[in-house]
Amino acid sequence: MAPNVISATVEEAPRETHRNTKPLEPVQIVWRNVILFLGLHIAAVYGMYLAFCCASLCAWLYGILLCYASGLGVTAGAHRLWTHRAYKAKLPLRIFLAFCNCMALQNDLYEWARDHRVHHKFAETNADPHNVNRGFFFAHMGWLMAKKQRDVIEKGKTVDVSDVWADPVVRFQHRFYVPLAAFCCFVIPPAVPYYCWGEDWYTCVFGAGFFRYVICLHFTWFVNSAAHLWGNKPYDKYISATESKWVSALAIGEGFHNYHHTFPWDYATSELGYKYNFTTLFIDCMAYIGQAYDLKTASHESVQQRKKRTGDGSYDEILGKKE
Repeated sequence: MAPNVISATVEEAPRETHRNTKPLEPVQIVWRNVILFLGLHIAAVYGMYLAFCCASLCAWLYGILLCYASGLGVTAGAHRLWTHRAYKAKLPLRIFLAFCNCMALQNDLYEWARDHRVHHKFAETNADPHNVNRGFFFAHMGWLMAKKQRDVIEKGKTVDVSDVWADPVVRFQHRFYVPLAAFCCFVIPPAVPYYCWGEDWYTCVFGAGFFRYVICLHFTWFVNSAAHLWGNKPYDKYISATESKWVSALAIGEGFHNYHHTFPWDYATSELGYKYNFTTLFIDCMAYIGQAYDLKTASHESVQQRKKRTGDGSYDEILGKKE
């Protein structure tokens, strides 16, 4: 199915372009979350040790497959499908992506979509949940260890997510999220290698469980931190989001962030096809078998005009030519 090419620049919510006129509120640390993340990383380090010292090649291939699957639950599911409505999906694909999203354990689909829409609408302001103006660590993971800012809560109430809640798959996942996420993230991944080919139990639990989980968390977090700090801005030089090939490679396509914040409704999040963008390949494959449809993408003319109007004129290393 060919993508639905759109010439006009439309967004699901107008972006607040004003800069902060008041100082940042002090961060209130949630120590319970600090201790939780500390414990997760200690378990992940032990899992990394076991993975390198004890895991079989089959276990490593399985772990990579898990990373891609849980990543798709965030990139193709929570992000491009439910948050930005960049394409539509039939029930089997939505169920699969909801399952993968549970494996990723990065909040349920409804809350993920709500927070991300707030991020887009109020990017780089006090209402941005992971405001990069607070620094790399806060944008990367610190925001998850602090109470939400008042502006985030107040402005968040102005963002409509009723369309996300209207999906029965989202409502089911939200209702049973805790047991579903625990089972999909920490029970199924270790159980498969243990029972199917006799991998060591501790390697399964700490490797396929904690190490895999924490690695995937950081791959996603780099989109909020590194892809808002370092890189070029060929589409809009007035925003913090940048183009980052290495972040896109780690986050299976989400690192072309300057393009994405300029054209958030484009299902491909890039004009470069499948380069460093496994998620786009996956969505196109789903469209080929009829599970994904109504794929939205920006027209070539719109992209080129936007580059000339607001781009920084930077050299695009991926295309290998000047814009």
